[in-house]
Amino acid sequence: MKDALRHQLQRLAMRLAELDAHLADPTLANDIQRYRSVAREQAEAAAVVERFRRYEQREADLAAARDMLADGSNDAEITAMAHEEIGNAQADLERLQAELQTALLPRDPDDARPAYLEIRAGTGGEESALFAADLARMYLRFCERQGWRTEVMSESASDLGGYKELVLRVEGDGVYGQLKFESGGHRVQRVPETESQGRIHTSACTVAVMPEPDEQAEVTINPSELRIDTFRASGAGGQHVNKTDSAIRITHLPTGIVAECQDDRSQHRNKAKAMAVLLARLRDKERSEREAKEAATRKSLVGTGDRSDRIRTYNFPQGRLTDHRINLTLYKLGAIMDGDLADVIEALKAAQAQQQLAALEGAV
Repeated sequence: MKDALRHQLQRLAMRLAELDAHLADPTLANDIQRYRSVAREQAEAAAVVERFRRYEQREADLAAARDMLADGSNDAEITAMAHEEIGNAQADLERLQAELQTALLPRDPDDARPAYLEIRAGTGGEESALFAADLARMYLRFCERQGWRTEVMSESASDLGGYKELVLRVEGDGVYGQLKFESGGHRVQRVPETESQGRIHTSACTVAVMPEPDEQAEVTINPSELRIDTFRASGAGGQHVNKTDSAIRITHLPTGIVAECQDDRSQHRNKAKAMAVLLARLRDKERSEREAKEAATRKSLVGTGDRSDRIRTYNFPQGRLTDHRINLTLYKLGAIMDGDLADVIEALKAAQAQQQLAALEGAV
């Protein structure tokens, strides 16, 4: 293990002692938010430090086995035992070092948060809208597999049953950390339902995934910077649609960002949902601008996060999915479109971890 990495782990051990002392202070319980923050940091640090202690123990075991080998060179049984322990200790040290490096990788604080998933039809007209509906079904099936809860925040249907735009809220364990790599341009190659001569067409949709803002760290909005419009909901809804202006559209005037909701019969609830989406979009804008500055000096392995990026191609005639960011190709498109996204997401997470490890080793 490199000295700098060892020093980093030793500093973390000292930090753990400080956190233990904080948690032992009875006055900390008076601030529940602070208590939860300290307890969470303590639990994460304790897990890493425990693994570091095992690493140090195996280092001591390796040294003892080498001493045993040197002292008992004329005893065949002792020599065999020493060689076996040396091999086992070296294997354990390699495994533990890899685990420690991974444990020290920087974590996105938003990974555990719920997320808003937006799908918008792009080039390709009605076929693009139909593909947007296919993507929506894919994500909904994936969320169902994960045991996550989904809620439609707003939707705009096309004439043939597709979506011009769909916004979902997804809540569950580690939602944003799993879905964040989906942001970008999704291209489809297939014979459209509207094609009479069997020719393959290419169309595209854009997907954006944004973490739901923390209530304790929301973007501050001046009410005077908002324009709030009410209008009648469109689509199915019976007499309610014709009589009640319950749909809400909120425009943030300085940025021009718009959010609307017409899913609920209550104007008050629609306003709350639209405001939540607007906050997420504003926070995502700030995040994108920050990441764009960082990307100017070091481009991310899994894309810049720019939604105009073509991140993935879905080729239906060949049953092939290709993620262009990591040159991943899978010939299981049918299963993927049915929500089996695990292989794709895990490959993207692994690629990001490899990039972070390279950066960590460079810094070390």
